[in-house]
Amino acid sequence: MRLVTSSKWMRYACLLLAVLSLGALSLGAQDDAKQRAKAVRDLGKDATSDNIERIAPYLSDVNLNVRLEAVKAIVAIGTQRSLDPLVKACADNDAEIQIRATDGLVNFYVPGYIQTGLTASLRRAGTSIKSKFTDTNDQVIDAYIQVRPEVIQALGRIARGGASMDSRANAARALGILRGRQALPDLEQALRSKDTQLIYESLVALEKIRDPAAGPSVAFLLNDLNEKVQLTAIETTGLLVNRGAINDLRGLLDRSRNTKVKRASLTAMAQMPDEQLHGVFGAYLANKDDGLREAAAEGFARLKNPSDLASAQNAFQNENKTGPRLSQAFALVSLGKREMGEFDPLRYLVNNLNSTAYRDTARPYLIELARDEEVRRALYPALQAATATKDEKTGLAQVLAVSGANDSIAPLETLSKDTDPEVSKEALRSLKNLRARM
Repeated sequence: MRLVTSSKWMRYACLLLAVLSLGALSLGAQDDAKQRAKAVRDLGKDATSDNIERIAPYLSDVNLNVRLEAVKAIVAIGTQRSLDPLVKACADNDAEIQIRATDGLVNFYVPGYIQTGLTASLRRAGTSIKSKFTDTNDQVIDAYIQVRPEVIQALGRIARGGASMDSRANAARALGILRGRQALPDLEQALRSKDTQLIYESLVALEKIRDPAAGPSVAFLLNDLNEKVQLTAIETTGLLVNRGAINDLRGLLDRSRNTKVKRASLTAMAQMPDEQLHGVFGAYLANKDDGLREAAAEGFARLKNPSDLASAQNAFQNENKTGPRLSQAFALVSLGKREMGEFDPLRYLVNNLNSTAYRDTARPYLIELARDEEVRRALYPALQAATATKDEKTGLAQVLAVSGANDSIAPLETLSKDTDPEVSKEALRSLKNLRARM
């Protein structure tokens, strides 16, 4: 009996010893991980490219905190040599690491992005992370900037199937900023998710990339129950010129009781002019709603039917709201009014480049109109006029960067020698974009 009892206590003792040993090992492993994390932080303090090679191996560490410190350090250093490690970090199975790696990649091409991207709002609570998307989503790289294909591929994989909905939505936003055309299939797949933010970010990314081939993939969202998604899907459909959706848009215009939906639908139809819509645009040209009047005038502008000149002229002369009046000026110039007198519609569009509230409306109209050489030649004197303001010069430079041709190079080169450093800088940037596009 004593032997049995003694044996029993022996087993208990061995078990206790094993538990204590495991605990000691665990504490030792934790201490070791803390040491590795500290080593990474120390390396990150010396922001040199050489240290990236020393930090990169820690991206494969078994400890999450060590990997987090590694990706933070590499993002902070941020040289070209950080791209490969950050692409590798995109494949991590942790959402925060994916988000930080994504923002770090964008930050290389858009310096300062890390301060405004999703990383800036990241908070970790235990095993979960909290973050908040900013409402502003209008950034996009210049045409002359070339993004490495493996960067787009890595971001596309996250957008399609990242560790969390936030990391996927963040990658979709990044693809839009970087004009990631290679990732269109990934964005189209992301549209099929049930997450509102991911769908919205994917739609905006498609708008920025502007590949009409993606248009049909958006059609099923035109009747989405979420207003934000539906309005963005309608807008995207117009920008991608999906003519196959015209009947769906017409149905929304006719049946919806939501004024925002009606405006968006008519604006989208105005993006893809079709003679069958002429009567629709005419019916809304004098509508009491400002947004519907604007959309109708845009439709006339793109139909380019000479018979609409008198109606557009009458609307322009009698309009007292700036928004609709800009769209009516757009229509008149498109229909042949190319003079630059004080009260002419083209002059009115240029004048509104000085308006903080309306320059973002006037500039796109001028970009579209400036695809016509006759319009460009009417605008060139405004670049050199003694009365031209800084906002007019920089705004027109941006217009020519997108819609200029060979005849735009000389005016931009002259503008690049302007005495105002902001004007000369914008002119040089526009020249780069123009040459890259050509």
